[in-house]
Amino acid sequence: MDEQPGNRSDIRGFLASRRARITPEQVGLPTSGRRRVPGLRREEVAVLAGVSTDWYTRLEKGHISGVSEDVLAAVAQALRLDEDERTYLFDLARAARPTRRAPSRRREDRLPPPVQWLLDSMTMSAGFVRNGRLDVVATNPLARALHAPMFDSDTTDEHGRANFARYHFLDPGSHHFFVDWDDGAAATAALLRAEAGREPHDRALRELIGELSTLSPEFRTLWAAHDIRIRHDGVKRLQHPEVGLLELTYQALRLPAPNRAVHELTVYTAEPGTTSEDRLKLLSSWAATQFPAAEPTNRPR
Repeated sequence: MDEQPGNRSDIRGFLASRRARITPEQVGLPTSGRRRVPGLRREEVAVLAGVSTDWYTRLEKGHISGVSEDVLAAVAQALRLDEDERTYLFDLARAARPTRRAPSRRREDRLPPPVQWLLDSMTMSAGFVRNGRLDVVATNPLARALHAPMFDSDTTDEHGRANFARYHFLDPGSHHFFVDWDDGAAATAALLRAEAGREPHDRALRELIGELSTLSPEFRTLWAAHDIRIRHDGVKRLQHPEVGLLELTYQALRLPAPNRAVHELTVYTAEPGTTSEDRLKLLSSWAATQFPAAEPTNRPR
């Protein structure tokens, strides 16, 4: 079986978008005459990568199956891909290998009990674990309280599971909750784009992307940009309905998981001595009364 059509489309869009953002001046190529396309021409990328124009044209049309890692690395260097983008390109090549796999429901791997114990032990940090589709699979009470608008949203599933992408793009209230909504939306789409390259046969992921593309013009625009993000940390500003404005730092840590599953632990903290720390302490007290058993601890009896 040849490469999947969806995979070829992803390859075309990604390589063309990366080529369009590089100017000849940036790579030391001469500029003369009118240019009909933004950025580099295909033949210019081919020269930089040390391959023929016909070969690179075929690659950009989506025919990536069987391409060697050395050639992919040369193309990545020619297009000045960053580490996340390079990983995504290699994921696309892996996914394009001939296969008879049809999109399927990926089995959810159970979160190890010690991870929940770790979350439960955090009292002044909001901690949660999410999967590659951005479903929240575990929280501590403070994280549940911190993201109360998302958990209370109609975008949760029938089991009450929250999903960051659905909330961000499908609930109008997210524009108020996420102070820097545009930045968060771009990061969310880029995280899903990276996961789609890593797990192209995940039916639930495809359904999520289809839902967001159908219902959210903002998501469609960001999805078409083919931006990639694998690691996600920084500063988040939230307008919380109970305690007001919070400015928090967050760090993400990828946890070991079987079967190529993604379990990423994210922890939100406030800078000591700030108003945000005082408000996070207040929220922690509120969480203790509102969500005393927000998640099962799975502790042995």
